[in-house]
Amino acid sequence: MARSKSSHRWLQEHFKDEFVKRSKADGYRSRAVYKLSEIHLKDKIIRPGTTIVDLGAAPGGWSQYIQEIGGKSCKIIAMDILPIEPLAGVKFIQGDFLEDVILDELMKSIPENGVNLVLSDIAPNISGVEAVDIPRAMYLVELVVDFSAKVLCPDGALLVKIFQGEGFDELIRSLRVQYKRVVIRKPKASRPRSREVYALATGFRV
Repeated sequence: MARSKSSHRWLQEHFKDEFVKRSKADGYRSRAVYKLSEIHLKDKIIRPGTTIVDLGAAPGGWSQYIQEIGGKSCKIIAMDILPIEPLAGVKFIQGDFLEDVILDELMKSIPENGVNLVLSDIAPNISGVEAVDIPRAMYLVELVVDFSAKVLCPDGALLVKIFQGEGFDELIRSLRVQYKRVVIRKPKASRPRSREVYALATGFRV
């Protein structure tokens, strides 16, 4: 089957991408690791001895980076609908975050004293139709925010990918009620034409 012009362009951009080349040279599983690393270097969100949930983890680049920064004392619980190659010290749950049975399994993995940081790079399959894609993405973000409110310990933090569009401002306002500080980050590794940004909410108010 012939590739569409858009997929051909994406492949060309992908293989020329500096972050794709860097991830291969540095031994990371994906270019997305540089989004997390830039945010961490600025905001110091990953700390040794903490419990971190990595949602939308495949292929595992963020969990790799957490291990590198936090060391063996970090407890990492990762989840994705896609499989990932095993990572030592990472508990991985494969399944759809939208399914109750998977969410129940995830909740059972949460320690009694809660989680220090929730990371979410979850995104829906993109159709190219903004009126469909933005609401789907926002729904996932709202589920992640609700999940975080159930599992975060006092002063915990949330880093979640959001696509700018309808509902964005309202969501940020709601985060500012739940957290002491909310900032928006657009890492250099986020492609310029993408609407994705990352909301970093710290100081969870229990």
